[in-house]
Amino acid sequence: MTTDHLECQMIVDVLVKHGVKNAVLSPGSRNAPLLVAFARQKNIRKWVVVDERSAAFMAVGVAQQTDEPVAIVCTSGSAVLNYAPAVAEAYYQQLPLIVVSGDRPIEWIDQNDSQTIRQVGSLAHIVKRTYDVPAKIGSDVERWWVNRMVNDAVVTAVRGPQGPVHINVQLREPLCGEAEYKAGCERCVENVEVVRRVSDSAMSQLGEFITSGKRVMFVVGICKGSERLNSALNTLSELPNVVVLTETIANLHGEKFIPTIDRTLQAVPYDKRADYAPEVLIYFGGALVTRMLKQFLRNFPADEQWRIGVDNEIVDTMQHLTHAIDMEPADFFEQLVGTIKADNMILKSDYAQKWRIAESEAKKRHENYIEQIEWCDLKAFSKILPSIPANYNLQLSNGTSIRYAQLFDCQNIRKSNCNRGVAGIDGSTSTALGASVAVEDVNTVLITGDMSLSYDLNGLASQYNSHRFKVIVMCNGGGGIFRFIKGPSDLPELEQYFEVNRNLPIDKYAAAFGFDCFSAYNEDDLVSALPKFWNNDKASILAVYTPNKINATILRGYFHAIR
Repeated sequence: MTTDHLECQMIVDVLVKHGVKNAVLSPGSRNAPLLVAFARQKNIRKWVVVDERSAAFMAVGVAQQTDEPVAIVCTSGSAVLNYAPAVAEAYYQQLPLIVVSGDRPIEWIDQNDSQTIRQVGSLAHIVKRTYDVPAKIGSDVERWWVNRMVNDAVVTAVRGPQGPVHINVQLREPLCGEAEYKAGCERCVENVEVVRRVSDSAMSQLGEFITSGKRVMFVVGICKGSERLNSALNTLSELPNVVVLTETIANLHGEKFIPTIDRTLQAVPYDKRADYAPEVLIYFGGALVTRMLKQFLRNFPADEQWRIGVDNEIVDTMQHLTHAIDMEPADFFEQLVGTIKADNMILKSDYAQKWRIAESEAKKRHENYIEQIEWCDLKAFSKILPSIPANYNLQLSNGTSIRYAQLFDCQNIRKSNCNRGVAGIDGSTSTALGASVAVEDVNTVLITGDMSLSYDLNGLASQYNSHRFKVIVMCNGGGGIFRFIKGPSDLPELEQYFEVNRNLPIDKYAAAFGFDCFSAYNEDDLVSALPKFWNNDKASILAVYTPNKINATILRGYFHAIR
């Protein structure tokens, strides 16, 4: 037995046939038939989260880790609007969320009845496509139509570029009736993936740019990473004229990659920067965190600039794009490596060596500076990041956390994520919670700020907290990033209107939500607390207290010392 609403039966059946395994559900009345249909489908893992904003970000975390579509289900009215921040993040991270919203029948919209907002199209600018399922299936043609819509939704979500879709479902009362339904009877339109290739002649021409001895730079932003892509880039990084710059959330690792972009670039003398600029720039992945590199590459534009990726539109981040190559990066770079046969090539160039010397010098200055500074955020990160155990994935909140992490070599960490699609402050905790439940044999640690945590306390208020979910809160008095950013840091309104100093009672929140709590007020406290924190067999929070006014001063001094 399941719901007697045929359209809801069909939606769940088609999702299962397409291999959708995970769903985050939020309670409601109008979506009752959808809740019943999902609840009674044994082939889908379900999590129930009351707050729709938190639920949607949790689904983002699940999608990040599984690289599979995740369904989110809500009721009518403002519920679907609460999905918007996470859906926008999924759109710009190219994550396949399937939004399913219960709705009132169309005849009641704008009639002053409860929860009758204009839901259809409410997410139109941040989803790939919107579908509106009618309140009644009265004929075989209408059943075919609904089946086709749901198939189209799933295929659209997973077909490159991946992204969210919205299925709005009109539902008439009564809502809680039951009926027999033969699961597995719906038609599934299979999405057949096609591997794209550049023509051999075009690839040979592109390969000549690499093998000509020109200065070549690869830049990687947000990336899911893969063994194929990692292998191809490692091969290319062996060339003396090639440098590979990766961000913390690029999830690519190589002995000759440079994962500390900002500190390395800062060590390059200003009067010699033109010598470090590429003649061929090849970039892929999502939005870059590093402003320094973007400014450098715009000030010294490469003659050849390639963007690799299946995008919704032309992405010209550095403002001088010459080639938009519509391929998955792993496919492109495997083909490129096969074309240029890097192992047999003799090239004379000191370009890669220049960058590695700068990286080495920056590392020395980095270590010397951190050794002599007093207790602060930077000192805390220098202890936290190397201590992360091998079986942990790292989640970072926006603002301070991701920017500090960028200053350290995090290649020891198996996987790192941050919501940099939109780069909003909200939802970091819920996303990390989703990551922690997605894969059972991997643990998750979130490093967040006290302001970020306050945006998403509902991420802690979950029945799914476990020993595999740990949170480190940098308690630096609110929006510490505003003390560093030029502009807000100089305004008299800084403390009241930007930083908004918060004294969050972390210990009380931990107790309320079932977390064990650890605290660190200085370097010795932190060094002592970290082993206990990692080895604790419960969901845990570590509150790290640092002086907010000193943090910005020390960070400015850091970049001066690296220069």
